Amino acid sequence: MNTKYTIGDRLQLRIEKIVPRGLGIAFAEGMTFFVALAAAGDLVDARIKEVKGKIAFAEIESVVESGPDRIEPPCPYFGKCGGCDFQQMNYAAQLGAKVDIVRDCLQRIGKIEWDKEIPTIPSPEPFGYRLRAQWHANTNEKTIGYFRRDSRDLVDIEYCMILKPELQRELTELRENVSWETYSSDKLQIDAAVGSGGEVSVFSDEFVEPANDILIEASGEKYQFSARSFFQGNAYLLDKLIETAVGEISGVNALDLYCGVGFFTLPLARRFQNVAGVEENHGAIEFARQNAGLAGLSNIEFRAESVRRYLSNVIESELDFVLLDPPRAGTEKETILNLIRLRPKRISYVACEPSVLARDLKRFVENGYSIASITALDMFPQTHHVETVVQLTSAF
Repeated sequence: MNTKYTIGDRLQLRIEKIVPRGLGIAFAEGMTFFVALAAAGDLVDARIKEVKGKIAFAEIESVVESGPDRIEPPCPYFGKCGGCDFQQMNYAAQLGAKVDIVRDCLQRIGKIEWDKEIPTIPSPEPFGYRLRAQWHANTNEKTIGYFRRDSRDLVDIEYCMILKPELQRELTELRENVSWETYSSDKLQIDAAVGSGGEVSVFSDEFVEPANDILIEASGEKYQFSARSFFQGNAYLLDKLIETAVGEISGVNALDLYCGVGFFTLPLARRFQNVAGVEENHGAIEFARQNAGLAGLSNIEFRAESVRRYLSNVIESELDFVLLDPPRAGTEKETILNLIRLRPKRISYVACEPSVLARDLKRFVENGYSIASITALDMFPQTHHVETVVQLTSAF
């Protein structure tokens, strides 16, 4: 084991490229270094914070020489707040890095050599795009904001550049008007969301008032939800996400797994005779049923149960199309294998974590599915996160 470097040591590193988790990678004296908040081409003075054999993790003490993609981060909280980790790169470089991350995961984890293009759909607004947010508050210190990078400590945030203006106003009002002494807990989690008309929904277990319902319009559909429900976070890419994941495909039977409030289910019901939506969050399913009723769609069956349980109980089914949109942590191996067992003709996999996507794609490819297309959507500008839509076709 290389013992040349220990925690706290400093050295100069040249950043080769950006890799999964948004880290810069560098090499020196037989070791691989992963450096946070770097840009490709940077020469940095870095301090080692962790060593694992021939791998080390480091933080930038200073930038000795800026790479061609480095810019001055516009947010004063950047580097402290754990929300954004790509503001040090120009937007074109952010997009390129995300495609590289997807390719890296496909090759390294999925053992998939994808030599075709991965089209990238940028966000029309790289700032001010977030229609959902989760804030944390400390009632003793009277602070509200986001967790510090790599910790659970709180960074007090007055202004967040990625929030839609209506959410920023809500954050400002909370800071100014919250009655800190009325809460029994010293730590609060506050979820907030904004609708198409600017109305805001706010929820916390500590709040007496329930979260009000709001309305989002996307791709010709109307969706009711509240801050308690999951919904896609980029206000400017909702239409593009539906277009990419659903497209113009049509048929008889379609299945929407992890359907939430029916974001993809409603467009699917316009294209298929019968659609089933599966979601274990009962509140989300209630909204989904309301949204289907609002749209006048009677060809949808919503199931309030886990996707794992649902698929394990399906003996056989003739499925033309399945849309799979699991949470960031992904889904279980058993779930993927049960879906493969049903042999749907087409699968659209929507993923917000490239490593999980690559792991699951490997299972699909090994069991007779072919990748028809891979598209990246920048749902999360200024961060290393990327939404990827993969279209799969069955050879059977």
